[in-house]
Amino acid sequence: MKTAIIKYNAGNIRSVQFALERLGVTGIVTDNPEEIISADKVIFPGVGEASTAMRYLRERKLDQLITGLKQPVLGICLGMQLLCKHSEENDTDCLGIFDTAVKRFQSPVENLLKIPQIGWNNITGLHSVMFEHVPENAYMYFVHSYYASLGADTVAITNYVINYSAALQKDNFYAVQFHPEKSADSGSRIIENFLNL
Repeated sequence: MKTAIIKYNAGNIRSVQFALERLGVTGIVTDNPEEIISADKVIFPGVGEASTAMRYLRERKLDQLITGLKQPVLGICLGMQLLCKHSEENDTDCLGIFDTAVKRFQSPVENLLKIPQIGWNNITGLHSVMFEHVPENAYMYFVHSYYASLGADTVAITNYVINYSAALQKDNFYAVQFHPEKSADSGSRIIENFLNL
């Protein structure tokens, strides 16, 4: 099985590679369109800033390539947000796979809930093949200041300040706000479920 990890100058690619290796899979880090199109599975990770990432994708026409992919695609963290319609982060138009707005957390009580959210939080309302054998209320590792609103494509929910989409799914596109590659056994199970699609 060929698994492509889309390279677009965003962080956490090595940790995704290591997570795949623990499952016996070698991930190819690439921004080469032919390698991405020919992959059986595509992972779209990311830690970074939305407008810079979208500029990189557009300059290389990877934005058009990603939206046209037919094989299973997994967006992680910033990758999930870029699959949404629009991000408040520097007023950025994104890829529009999910008709969902990405907004910045606004903590209602000073110093009670820190922004960004950094650390473990539970996910609920799980309804996707991604979560097979993942228990309700499983804890995942999050690092983010922006969140995807709840909508028709929401397949898992987390609460931090408000309820928001911990995961989205539409057709062959799957996405998680948390970092499954850093989320112990449950995170590893999610990656394995995606690879088994």
